[in-house]
Amino acid sequence: MLSYGKVWPTMITPFTSDNQVDYKTLEDLIEWYIEHKVDGLFAVCGSSEMFHLSLEERVDIARFTKEKVNGRVPVIASGHVSESIDDQIEELKRMADTGIDALVLISNRLARREESDDVWKKNAEYILKAIPHIPLGIYECPYPYKRLVSPELLGWCVATQRFFLMKDTSCDLELLSAKCKVVSGSNFKIYNANTATLVKSMEFGVAGYMGVMGNFHPDLYASLLSNIRFPDVKFKKLESFLSLASLIETQCYPISAKYYLQLEGLDINLNSRVQRLSDFTPQMKLQVKYLYHLTTEYRKEYGLIYGS
Repeated sequence: MLSYGKVWPTMITPFTSDNQVDYKTLEDLIEWYIEHKVDGLFAVCGSSEMFHLSLEERVDIARFTKEKVNGRVPVIASGHVSESIDDQIEELKRMADTGIDALVLISNRLARREESDDVWKKNAEYILKAIPHIPLGIYECPYPYKRLVSPELLGWCVATQRFFLMKDTSCDLELLSAKCKVVSGSNFKIYNANTATLVKSMEFGVAGYMGVMGNFHPDLYASLLSNIRFPDVKFKKLESFLSLASLIETQCYPISAKYYLQLEGLDINLNSRVQRLSDFTPQMKLQVKYLYHLTTEYRKEYGLIYGS
């Protein structure tokens, strides 16, 4: 059974100056994540620019991540980006063969925007038969369109006994509460991608955080969630900071995350296949610098010291 923890970054993909996957930096990034107290890694996802990676690149990144992690934390991955279900099954089989701990299905790949949940179930059943062994998850990826999983559909997924986790991107506390009621008493875990609703959502059963800001300060999320049962003034201050800091997600991400990681000391190129470097303005760069300085202050407050 997959070991669940509370903080899961959605991994970014470093590229070289000639726009190839930079595996040396990826290895350094994996070590940075683990040093900064993550509980698991979501490789090959939206943050990884998976729709702009070849199948070979997606598979190689997942395999490389699993090998370099070497059992220290679980690794999950997605990466089925094709239109046809048969093509997706081939992608998913290749991904499952990398040795990852769970295979995550993208909710918008199983039915078109105008199609019903019945179509989604039919395609899911087809995939379950074709890929019979590995634990599965669900990812409400916003691209190319966001397909939220209803509580009713989630109940169907839980009943298959094949699905064990979901990255929820609804940012909707009422919907999250309904989903948590559906999975209550099962082994299924829901992770919230939204910081502002995170603490409140954990009161009714959300398992933790799985999102973009794990590429900036996952250790602060770990500190927040480890103290969630005993909130105090210090806790509320950190919750407020993380909620406001998460607005950086709108600032030319993932280039903004790569710049932030440069400030953390990683030798990472700013290249992206989904954003133009010219769109990362000096103002955005300055905002990321301010975020880094504030993060450093909060780390001092929580005794999070790294390096020599």
